[in-house]
Parts: sequence; structure tokens; C-alpha cells
Amino acid sequence: MTKQFTADVLICGAGAAGLTLAIDLARRGVSFHLIEKMDRPFHGSRGKGIQPRTQEIFEDLGIIDRIVAAGGPYPPQRVYRADGSFTESEVAEHIAPTPAEPYHMALMIPQFLTEGVMRERLLELGHRVEFGCELVGLEQDPDGVTARLSGKAGEETMRVRYLVGADGGRSFVRHALDIGFPGKTLGVRAVVVDVVLTGLDRTAWHRFNDGAMDRQISLCPLAGTKLFQLQAPVPLEGEVDLSAAGLSRMIAERTGRDDIRIQSVLWASAYQMNARLADRYRDGRAFLVGDAAHIHPPTGGQGLNTSVQDAYNLGWKLAAVMGGASSTLLDSYESERRPVAASMLGLATGLLEAAKRGDMRRGREVQQLDIGYPGSPLALEEPERSQGLLAGDRAPDAPLRGAAGQTRRLFELFKGRHWTLLGYQVKRDAMPARSGLHIHCIGSDGELIDDSGYFRAAYAMSPGDWALVRPDGYIGAFVGARQADRLTRFLSEQGLV
Repeated sequence: MTKQFTADVLICGAGAAGLTLAIDLARRGVSFHLIEKMDRPFHGSRGKGIQPRTQEIFEDLGIIDRIVAAGGPYPPQRVYRADGSFTESEVAEHIAPTPAEPYHMALMIPQFLTEGVMRERLLELGHRVEFGCELVGLEQDPDGVTARLSGKAGEETMRVRYLVGADGGRSFVRHALDIGFPGKTLGVRAVVVDVVLTGLDRTAWHRFNDGAMDRQISLCPLAGTKLFQLQAPVPLEGEVDLSAAGLSRMIAERTGRDDIRIQSVLWASAYQMNARLADRYRDGRAFLVGDAAHIHPPTGGQGLNTSVQDAYNLGWKLAAVMGGASSTLLDSYESERRPVAASMLGLATGLLEAAKRGDMRRGREVQQLDIGYPGSPLALEEPERSQGLLAGDRAPDAPLRGAAGQTRRLFELFKGRHWTLLGYQVKRDAMPARSGLHIHCIGSDGELIDDSGYFRAAYAMSPGDWALVRPDGYIGAFVGARQADRLTRFLSEQGLV
């Protein structure tokens, strides 16, 4: 018997992208249904690196402290020579945090722990994943999407306003919408395995035969667990023995050591590396996020992070449109996020080529702090700025002092589901209050005082200027005192009335 459900959004896939979107919609009061075709949560370590920009997002979603406590820093990488000697170096250059960029190093946490924290946060917000339920058909019309679901109770039908495919590289949603997924297979096949082993200490990421794709192997202790992650390229054809005995033989053959023994295998995957990008991210009332929209080699730790940021970009826009904003706001999702993915594919592929040579170096480009949307229709500058921070850029953090004497951070002011308007040396009544907009006045006579000058240095604003920060932490507008009317129109266009 078919049962009719109703929700604003159906999210297909409960990985990091689907969970990010669900958390964001939950805190915005949007009704949704989150389904996952697997019967239980993913239990592998696959996406183990959380980049600084994603850490900022996790702070906004209320889970950063739990994520850090569950994981840990990357250990140094220990590269062994043929004679058994080795060199050690940091995985990435260590750079201290700054007031503008409080998170500056990648965090290691196995993907299954990250998603566990996210499911806990979602439960706090009153929602949970429906496991063992998959999308088997969909039909769109101008008003919504009719989705056919198959689960433990049989086949059901759900009527929703929007559908989001967060269902991975083999996305059913993408196939059902007939969205092309061009790209190429990169000629590299690899295994990634979570194991319990003996014979190696946990103070380093052990790497053997770097630069030799037929013999390369690495064993990385996974922070927050007793496991190691084994990574190794393997022949393009043929079966790979992923048993404890088979992996122990692989290690012995590639390292020349017989003291490293696999005790048990908890999760294993053999995969072909690809670089592919969906032709479009939207089809009517259906959207693609995460691996459903882009897949790439794992080099540089970009995948999970890009997926989280896709969902973070889409969530507030869906909520705004369902709250009365123009539906054209949703057009900016693809125009903002697809170029980011295209650039990320180039970065990850370039790092793969460097890894083949044994000289991969991870610089600032993998941190994702410089990602922005300068050409977006949601980026307003009047007058135009020629240098420094621009509309569309990530909004920096900065310490301030509240008029009551307590220390405040800009990120604390941004946290939540609202837009934030920062006025520099302005009068409190210079801009009228609006629903969904938090206004803060910074200056010697304002509610917030920039004693350290960090705000002024980061934002380069003159007295009377306004900076509008979007719900996802990017600059929506810089407007001078004489262009306040343009800011008023811009706010109205975003549904802030």
C-alpha cells in the first residue's frame, strides 16, 4: 500500500554532505526527510582530513569542539629509504592561527567518527537518518517533486518541494535526471583499508617507496582510534587480496619487513581514481551536492570538505526561498559551487601527479580559506573596492571588546541562521532593523570596540561603511555611507524585510 508523505526537502544520502544539509535545515526550521540506502552508518575512515574552512563551518554548526576532541593532529610523515633509514617531515607546513584565521591546520578524524558526531548533532535538533531506504524513482512538476522510496516497509511515495541528491559518485539522482558526468579515469587503482596491526609505532605516518607506483604503500595511525589506514596503489586489473593475511604479504613485499602484521581488517575498498564534474548542479527542483556532483583523487584531502561546503552553500538558500525570497536565489548555488569543484579537481589531480613522483607538498591551497564567490550575483560593492577584502570573499574572524567589557569574536556574531550587518563607526539608528538580520555597530562609541585594530586591518572599512555577511560566512556586500539606499534594496532582494 502506498503511503503519502509531505516535507519541504528530501535529502538522498546521509554522508557528510547530506548530514551537513540536514543540520542546517533543521536549525532553520525547514521540514525534511533524510534517507540512506545502506542499512547502517558508513564505518570506514575514507575522508579523514578536515580542512580549516570546514572547521569554521563546523564551529557554526555547533560541533567543532566535539570533532577536535574525537580526532587529532596529523603526525609527521616518515619516509623510509631502501636501507631502513628514514626522514621525517610535517604533512603540511605548520602555520600558527591568526585572529582572522583561527583554524590553520588540517585535523585528522576518520570519516565514520565525523559522521557520528554529525548524527548526534542532528538528533539534538530533533531529527534522525532513515537507514535502509532508497530513492527508486522521481517525477518533477512546476510545484514540486514526487519521489518513490523503497524501504523496510515496502514502496512509499513522498511529495516534496525540493529534492537533493547527496548520494555519492554513482548517484541515482544524477542518473534519473540524465545529468552528464564527464571527466576521465586517471589510470590509477588503489586500496584503502582500516586495520589493526602490530610492528609500527603511532607517532608517524609511515611511507615506503614514495614515487614508485608499483611498490608504494603508506600506513597512517588514525587519530581517535587504535586503527591504521593502509593506502597503496595496486594493478589496474585483477583481484586484490584484502584479507589480513593478504595485506600482511603486501606489506612484507613492499617494505622488506616481516615484523608488520595485520591482526584484523575492519573496512576495505579498492577503487579506480577518476576526475569527473557534473554538467549541471540543478535540474528544476532537484539539486546535486558532494560526490554526486564531483569526484576526484583523494590527494590533498579535498573531497569531504568540498562536499560539506556544497551543502552549506545550498542550505540557507533553500530555507530563504521557502521563507519568501525569490527562487532565483537558488540559481546562485551552481554558479558559485561548480567553479570551485572544477578548480578542486585540477588541484587534486595535480597533487596526484606529484605523489607519483614522490614530491607531493600540501600548501595553503588545500586549506580552502581562499575560496570565494567574487563574481556572484550576491556580491555587491558600492563603491567598488580595488584591493584587500572584496565582496564574495570569506569573512575573516576578529577579536572585539563588547561595551560591557567582555571579549567577543566576529565568528560568534555570525554563528546561526541569520545575515550579519557590520557598521563601522556608524549610528545605531542609521539602518533599520529587519527580520533575519543582526546589526552590529563597531567603533569607539558602538556596542563593539576594535581595541586591537584587527577588525580594521581585516576589513579595511572607512567610517560610515557597512559590511554585510551572508549566513554561510561570505561577504555579501560592502557599501559606503552614501550608498546606504543600495544596501537597503539589496537586503530586500534577499528576502530580508
